Amino acid sequence: MSGYSFKVREGEEVRSSGWLGSDRIFTTPEFQRRYDEVEISLLTPKCALVPEAFFSPETVRSSLADVVALRETDVVGSVRLPERSAVLLFSNTIDESLSRILSQTVLTTSGASVPVLPELYYLLKGLDRCQDYNKVLASYGDGWLHLVIAQGRSLLLCNVFQAADFTTAEYFLFLALKRLQLNPEVTTVCFRTPLDADAEMSLYRYFKAVVRL
Repeated sequence: MSGYSFKVREGEEVRSSGWLGSDRIFTTPEFQRRYDEVEISLLTPKCALVPEAFFSPETVRSSLADVVALRETDVVGSVRLPERSAVLLFSNTIDESLSRILSQTVLTTSGASVPVLPELYYLLKGLDRCQDYNKVLASYGDGWLHLVIAQGRSLLLCNVFQAADFTTAEYFLFLALKRLQLNPEVTTVCFRTPLDADAEMSLYRYFKAVVRL
């Protein structure tokens, strides 16, 4: 089951739905209203970040197929990240029809439809919200760890790892930090997805702080 999250703004108030399974999409009242601004995130593992200099609209499918398994019916897209001089290639293959329905159903007050974007996009956007020099942003759900790591303005890692449980997700997290020679004891890890008490306490054993974005 795929996971969705949406953030809305009404005037000065900003609210988040938290993470929802696809079974709750049509029973959530917030999806039946219009808002000044809306962000909808999908936990899809089929993503790849490429430098803008190497991006071509004509090769989005082939470039993405080089790093993830795509079906012939998968719809692909791309979104630019000018602050990173990069483009994120993706496919909302998990409940693709549901992603399309969400985009058409949840509207802004101007009547514009809302794109459903990968969780990696919002992790990359969230880097600027981290004040520490070592920036570690992650989301975990549906058996996938979405991970972005940076030092200052330098992006060091942007990837999705298959992890059947949170212990495996931690393994990939610490392996990435070790390869990048980052010390967890002086690093804050930021999660966009909810953490239960056991997962949070486990992270606190190694990191300077654990923050929920």
